[in-house]
Amino acid sequence: MSQPVIFHKKPAPATLAATATWPTEEVLALFELPFNELLFRAQEIHRTSFPEKDIELATLISLKTGGCTEDCGYCSQSSHHDTDVKASKMLSLDTVLDAAREARANGATRFCMGASGRSPNDRDMEKYEEMVRAVKGLGLETCATLGMLQDDQAKRLKEAGLDYYNHNLDTSPTHYGTIISTHNYQDRLDTLGRVRKAGLKVCCGGIIGMGESRRQRAELISQLANLNPYPESVPINHLVAIEGTPLYGVEALDPLEFVRTIAVARIVMPQARVRMSAGRRELGDTVQALCFLAGANSIFYGDKLLTTENSEAEDDRVLLDKLGLKTKQVTEVKARMPGLKDHDHEHDHHHAHSIL
Repeated sequence: MSQPVIFHKKPAPATLAATATWPTEEVLALFELPFNELLFRAQEIHRTSFPEKDIELATLISLKTGGCTEDCGYCSQSSHHDTDVKASKMLSLDTVLDAAREARANGATRFCMGASGRSPNDRDMEKYEEMVRAVKGLGLETCATLGMLQDDQAKRLKEAGLDYYNHNLDTSPTHYGTIISTHNYQDRLDTLGRVRKAGLKVCCGGIIGMGESRRQRAELISQLANLNPYPESVPINHLVAIEGTPLYGVEALDPLEFVRTIAVARIVMPQARVRMSAGRRELGDTVQALCFLAGANSIFYGDKLLTTENSEAEDDRVLLDKLGLKTKQVTEVKARMPGLKDHDHEHDHHHAHSIL
């Protein structure tokens, strides 16, 4: 049974530099183009930026689930919400490595590790560093999403071999305060700045369908495009409204508006991997096909995204085959990280690889 949608009251102000490359009004004008014209422009840019026309497969694992002190209105892991998600202990290194090997065997080239919580503590940081080193040793590209970071934490992850750090802006500055009250927009931007300072690549996007207006979707894309530089990976999530969260019962977004968002992201961030993330199962094959046409060239691949169901891996393979889309392939052998324990012994020596 649905429950009333309850938003927080205080929105954060939106601020963009006067010299912004993509002001909100210009991004909004893209959203308002006729649908076919928008997709045509996005596809032209996509073909120029990614002539190989491949799809990146990424797999996400939840290292530590539930019990989060933040009150993000979309998240079933928040301790503020009454959901079926229970707090769990951190996964063991062996469990993570087994999942990484399976992801690699299924064709994934990037392995993303997520953990609930506002920010990592010192004890957990040591475990995360060990996991990053071990997964990197399998030849997979590594990504982590562990909450807000301090300078030294970002530096430690970089030194452990992390490639990407995910920290989504979630929504526009004007809508953010209605979704989350335990931290603000600047907190997100500060962590992204620390990640860049440490030399890590950025994975940053948002969630579409949280009751925001089209203008607010344009504000989100404008914020992302005006990061300097803009993110190398841009995950676009379609809200999965989970019972017990404040956003359960929110009016569903028109699927074509999700396609428009993908297309606009491709136009304003031409070199980024634009990823279809959570909510793909609900969109169905036809809308996903339109998203690929609009410039999406990365998907989260596997059966679960943290605490929500994702498209089944076999279904993904069938869809990509029907559309004639090839997946990104590994391209060179990579030496093991210095000091890395040989977790896979001779078995994995023959499978180590790196991603360009």
